[in-house]
Amino acid sequence: MTISATAYTKIISDLVQRVGSGQLDGVARAADLLTAAVRAGGVIHAFGCGHSEAVAKEIAGRAGGLVPTSRIELRDVVLYGGEPASVLADPRLELDPAIARRLFELAPVRPEDAFVLASNSGVNGAIVEMALLVKQRGHPLVAITSREHSGRVEPRHASGRKLGDIADVVLDNGAPYGDAAMPLPAGGAVGAVSSITAALLAQQVVIEVVARLLAAGDDPPVYESVNIPGGRERNAAREARYAGRIRRLS
Repeated sequence: MTISATAYTKIISDLVQRVGSGQLDGVARAADLLTAAVRAGGVIHAFGCGHSEAVAKEIAGRAGGLVPTSRIELRDVVLYGGEPASVLADPRLELDPAIARRLFELAPVRPEDAFVLASNSGVNGAIVEMALLVKQRGHPLVAITSREHSGRVEPRHASGRKLGDIADVVLDNGAPYGDAAMPLPAGGAVGAVSSITAALLAQQVVIEVVARLLAAGDDPPVYESVNIPGGRERNAAREARYAGRIRRLS
């Protein structure tokens, strides 16, 4: 395979088409769950570790996205839990189920809320423990993961389960094993794809939630860019309904 930007663009274009058109039923089911939560006054909580934090940012707190959304992040144990910042230097933090339990305790979660969890592998301790906590407490759960990668690795959680085993709806980001799509001659690969395709799925779900809210005669609570006149002020007015329930500090 030729290693070039052009070749990578072709891979991404094909994958975006396949992921974007091949899971519309799953996107619809995810949107149904999240729409019901929003219409009931709930907030959508998004969580991911590593590069999957970027997926949470697609769900929570961006222009064109839903206002009743909140991010759960590893740094919450420092910002809200009083832990020293040094705990975040541990590269194995996302493997620890205990961190998920602490994060859930610190999050402003109510019974009517829903969750979107993202993990390419879907096997690390924190993401699996978070998924188990979400379902134990009766919340709807949408997962964004790679079925191929997850299917080829062993679970790292004591339950023996993976993210895709727990969620109500699983959306496959289409990433290959190892995420990168272009094999190198001496081994390994370059050209990660999961961030792009997971963002596509996240935006598809958000758009379908908004479509459902419009069909129900609701005024969708959607963020404007703060970089247009009056955007920050209008966003603040929309956020007021969810005071104390939405977080997005980074």
